[in-house]
Amino acid sequence: MATAPRSEPPAPTSSARGHAGTVVWTDRFLDYTWTPEHPMKPARLKFTMALAESLGLLDGVELLEPASAELPDLLRIHTAPYIEAVQHAVPPVDTATAPPYGLGSSDNPVFPRMHQAASTIVGGTLAAAREIAEGRAKRAVSIGGGMHHAMADSAAGFCVYNDLAIAISWLLDHGFDRIAYIDVDVHHGDGVQRAFYGDPRVLTISLHQHPATLWPNTGWPEEIGTGAAEGTSINLALLPGTRDTQWLRGFHAVVPSVVEAFHPQIVVSQCGVDTHREDPLADLDLTVDGQRAAFRAMRDLADQHAEGRWLAVGGGGYGLLRVVPRAWTHLLATALDRTVEPTTAIPQNWIERIRAEAPQADPPRTMGDGGDVKYRPWDGPGGTGETGDARFDHAQRAVDMAVLATRRATFGLLGLDSEDPRD
Repeated sequence: MATAPRSEPPAPTSSARGHAGTVVWTDRFLDYTWTPEHPMKPARLKFTMALAESLGLLDGVELLEPASAELPDLLRIHTAPYIEAVQHAVPPVDTATAPPYGLGSSDNPVFPRMHQAASTIVGGTLAAAREIAEGRAKRAVSIGGGMHHAMADSAAGFCVYNDLAIAISWLLDHGFDRIAYIDVDVHHGDGVQRAFYGDPRVLTISLHQHPATLWPNTGWPEEIGTGAAEGTSINLALLPGTRDTQWLRGFHAVVPSVVEAFHPQIVVSQCGVDTHREDPLADLDLTVDGQRAAFRAMRDLADQHAEGRWLAVGGGGYGLLRVVPRAWTHLLATALDRTVEPTTAIPQNWIERIRAEAPQADPPRTMGDGGDVKYRPWDGPGGTGETGDARFDHAQRAVDMAVLATRRATFGLLGLDSEDPRD
């Protein structure tokens, strides 16, 4: 891998020192509304903010209201004909033929004012990027973002505009030339990977359900980047049924090493929570406890290797009431350095609100699922597993083989020994 010259990003202003984090929020995020039957429901964002407020997590936090992204920023990633198609798309779209630009499919049905709603999502992630780049905050989070599947000229996977790729492009033009992107959504972060597949300034890391078992059927360990960027595309593909301890073992066997080798100036995280065992669209077996551990691990990597600069967004997650609000409340807490223990009781006023809006719902009672997040650090394939012997723990052995495939594909290109056990 060729190493790009490294410049220093802007230093924090004196008013930003000690500022734990910025939360970007606007009720206009709720305008990103597909159809009543669509699994991506904006209420998941509303319920998350309500839960965070009920816990007192946002007390004293001034929410940053973003502007909508303008055309020049959308053009950083998307083609002019595609943006024009989004601007002029009107429901219903004739789906008897192939939907133009991916608009009008069952995944991406056209909805009123779609361009405006999608531009607001991008504006939120750009606002978070600016807060960090201009030194007003070390960390910034926008749970409305995370549309990692959108391509340059098409919508895909519930994503119209790729806010993450646009924000990374903006950061590259504003003082950053070493950006580590970590994607923990259950689906491969294909749109962001494709946008920077040949750019050695951006390290893209995606941990996702195995592409042989889940859309978009990309994210194989052999997808490593091209040209000068070989080794900067990292993919860890995990089989259905992967649990917290196995997922965390895989994460820590790959991600810390490559982030350290890359020397990023900022960490950007897509924090989709469709890895949860209750998610209706995928097959991993994580708990909210495991997802919380992942968020904290990414924050810690930013602290260790990027002077604390961390931009975090939401993403997938279709457990509307029981999963997303708890998981992303933990994400907000992580960014704000305000610990919420998994054993914390859910406030009764939030439970009552959920029952009022969804009488048949079974709201959770605590902020965790009682998940086991104690993992054994990587010690090479075949190391002692959760049962005491990895030969009898087929799930851990599968994770170890996935880790080994990823390390063999990329570690040498990053100057790492693929056989060297690292935590």
